[in-house]
Amino acid sequence: MTSKFAKLAAASLLSLCTAASALAASVTQPGETVGLASGAPLPEGLYFVNTGNWGHRSDVDVSIGVTTPVLAWSTPWTILGGRVQFLIAGPLAEVGVHKTNYVRGVYNPLVSGQLAWDLGNNWGFSYLLGAYIDVNSEAAFSSTSLNQRFALSYTGNQLNLTANVIWGTQFDHVTGRSQLSGCPAPFAINGCNPDFLNVDLTATRKFGDWEFGLVAFGSTDLNSPIAEYAKQSQVAVGGLIGKSFGPAILQAYLTTDVYEKNYGGHDTRLWGRIILPLWLPPAAPAPSMMYRKG
Repeated sequence: MTSKFAKLAAASLLSLCTAASALAASVTQPGETVGLASGAPLPEGLYFVNTGNWGHRSDVDVSIGVTTPVLAWSTPWTILGGRVQFLIAGPLAEVGVHKTNYVRGVYNPLVSGQLAWDLGNNWGFSYLLGAYIDVNSEAAFSSTSLNQRFALSYTGNQLNLTANVIWGTQFDHVTGRSQLSGCPAPFAINGCNPDFLNVDLTATRKFGDWEFGLVAFGSTDLNSPIAEYAKQSQVAVGGLIGKSFGPAILQAYLTTDVYEKNYGGHDTRLWGRIILPLWLPPAAPAPSMMYRKG
């Protein structure tokens, strides 16, 4: 597998992934696509991806863990020159408040399609349209939501310079079901579901099979479902390390908040991901052969 293939696979595929953001307003977990060249088309094939992370928010003493298995298909088809890609994702989440409460369960699954264009000169752009599906779970949002993503990537000279903008729109802003992100009193038994905007940023470089760099992300609520709702926002920064092992690609990154509003404390989080190609077109070179060429 060439370094370019590894970069595109690790980069594009996980731009499709989803994860939970318990006790936060963004349905798409802020920071889940950092480290990825989300604008670059994924090489044709079928892929399994799993992303996991665990973190602790200070002051409020809340710990959150997430695992997100994803099955993604990069098709041989194009529309208007853009590669057609599909995925399904079924995240699980757990949230613990020290000596108070612990909940776990199924998070809102994501179904989505994406068009990704190779713009030439190592530039790529993608647009994703999908939906998080409402499920009856204490670890999920009590609403179906529309999810749109706009990503621009430069992957030349062994670099990955990417900005991924994620826009979420809730179908039901206030519901009659309880959830982790509830409305403030006296509406605490209801689900408060604000629209949101996330921005994930990546600046990394490949050195052979290794990758190192900086990542950052920010998120903000776009509206208040009820007048008493306190909109949340945050900014986090961190560092990333990655390595390719034949057909498998591993990445890990550590992030910490440098700014937060209405979260009750700063979050520090360790992330890990693995990408495995399950099927590649017969005409494509074997991944290990592509690496030797690089």
